[in-house]
Amino acid sequence: MSTALSSTEAYSLLSLSLAAVGVLLNTFTGEGEPLIASIAFSCLAFSSCYALIRWLGNAFIRRGFKGKDLCKLKQTEIPETMGAVCAMVYLFTIITFIPWPFYKDIVVATSGGGNRDVIKELEEVETGRLLHRFPHNKLASYLSAILSLQTIVLLGIGDDLFDIRWRHKVFIPAVAAIPMLIVYFVDFGVTQMVVPIPLRPYLGELFDLGWLYYAYMALLSIFSSNSINILAGINGIEVAQSLVIAVLIVANDVLYLSPFTAYPHPATDSHLFSLYLLLPFIGVSLALLKHNWFPAKVFVGDTYCYFAGMVFAVDGILGHFSKTLILLLLPQGFNFIYSAPQLFHIVPCPRHRLPHFNARTGLLECSRVEFKKPLARPVAEGLKVLHRLRLLDVETDENGQVVSSSNFTLINLWLVWFGPMREDRLALGLLAFQTAVGVAGLLVRHRMALLVFTADNWY
Repeated sequence: MSTALSSTEAYSLLSLSLAAVGVLLNTFTGEGEPLIASIAFSCLAFSSCYALIRWLGNAFIRRGFKGKDLCKLKQTEIPETMGAVCAMVYLFTIITFIPWPFYKDIVVATSGGGNRDVIKELEEVETGRLLHRFPHNKLASYLSAILSLQTIVLLGIGDDLFDIRWRHKVFIPAVAAIPMLIVYFVDFGVTQMVVPIPLRPYLGELFDLGWLYYAYMALLSIFSSNSINILAGINGIEVAQSLVIAVLIVANDVLYLSPFTAYPHPATDSHLFSLYLLLPFIGVSLALLKHNWFPAKVFVGDTYCYFAGMVFAVDGILGHFSKTLILLLLPQGFNFIYSAPQLFHIVPCPRHRLPHFNARTGLLECSRVEFKKPLARPVAEGLKVLHRLRLLDVETDENGQVVSSSNFTLINLWLVWFGPMREDRLALGLLAFQTAVGVAGLLVRHRMALLVFTADNWY
């Protein structure tokens, strides 16, 4: 991979960065304009990440962070774990952004409503700085989000370094979620769920889940991070699916802002918080996708998968729309359930389940797992049922014994359904499916909620 930026790339990134800096400087003429500042920071994050991925590629290869693309005829070594660069740029961006969302509150708390020209007695300045008006709970939520994301990035880099076994690393995100859950407990502590209308005669209008709600949030963090990691194996799919999910969440957030809803809406601050986390994520992910899309010039590594999943978990939990997030992660949920027989070793699971590259045609075909030992009869019959339902491609011998099947991933299932195809077409098909399911989920959330609940908090 060439480490030098072309003149067009260099001037484009420089122009974008200068424009973003100009916007940031202009925000201080008003009240900080945090949403506009967040967009500007996202542009800076894109420029920085794009350039750093290019500049650091050879350095990563020299340190041993490299890999071969098994789905290509010419398997040259390219940089790996570049998602760590993406994650670090993101973390620096959201840390630097901290003053903007609290700029107005800082002025009010430290100068008595922004009247900087008013002369005050020394005692009044020292003891009456109105710090009780500062939104400490919002700052605590923001800092806990940063701490959780920093933790998951460190653990993800550790996984890329030491290749931790799946059964050991599956609970890594729960450790990273601890700071976020502690702040949720201190500042919110809401563990009640609104009961759907048909169940209210039995459970009442609200049902308190207690500690189970915290277990649910920890499990959501585990699922969200690992689900991105499981649905992987072809160029661009990890980053692109994350971008689709992020854009859909942003679309959901925008619905709670003016002019789509009356201002001030009770959920506006939560969804602004969500935007502050997601816009820089979209910026760095676009830069990474440019290098990871077919034909990939870099690999993202497990660090990006954990990092992206934790961004969604933090965003959904602290933004108070975790159920909406689950609707957007339905393809990942299906892929996890579909992969469960291999993940839990009910049937053999090879180390790599990515599609098989046919060197003669240049197309990807579904990869297969060979059963060297006869399967238990219930398992074998179950695989045959899945084959009849076109949810698996099973091969049997003359005695009807199952000898092989396609691997249990959504990527391989797509190839079972639609046949061999080029890698970029396969990725685009899966992204179209992700987008369609996500849009349908948002429609269900905002158009059908009133069928089972008395109110939708969008209105």
